[in-house]
Amino acid sequence: MQSAQTGNDVRIERLIEWLRDAHAMEAQAETMLNKQASRIEHYPELKARIDQHITETQNQARLIEGCLQRYDKSYSGLKDLGGKMMAMGQAMGGMMVNDEIVKGAQMGYVFENLEIASYTILIAAAEAVGDTQTKEVCERILVEEVAMADWLREHLPELTQAYLTRAAEPNVEAKR
Repeated sequence: MQSAQTGNDVRIERLIEWLRDAHAMEAQAETMLNKQASRIEHYPELKARIDQHITETQNQARLIEGCLQRYDKSYSGLKDLGGKMMAMGQAMGGMMVNDEIVKGAQMGYVFENLEIASYTILIAAAEAVGDTQTKEVCERILVEEVAMADWLREHLPELTQAYLTRAAEPNVEAKR
């Protein structure tokens, strides 16, 4: 039978691993958002919201680094690199489709929900080990992720209509 200390050590190790995953997720998000924002030409409201979320994402990564530092740990450069590579692949794939703007917004919404799930898990894990600072950081980040997901969900119909309107016009760029 495990002692209480050993059980808590396992919980802390898992929390640290999930914080490293979250940092890698934010590195992936930043790369993905930067690539997406750089390609948007005809959808200024979406570009502005993505630019805002890039700033939020950079701050989120710093906040997660602070949580890791409290455990004398750092983020995983290897995991961060993997996340950035996946984001580059997603960006390259998006460039190949005619409805890049719609697919990008759709994938952004999916990714935001992955982040929402991740921070919900981190909140529960931090609570399980009694780490109120990490819990509060993750709750703060969660609010921003939910706001971005909500914004995308609410604007998908409008974005789709704008794309379809542009795509129906001869000699008008709709893709991005």
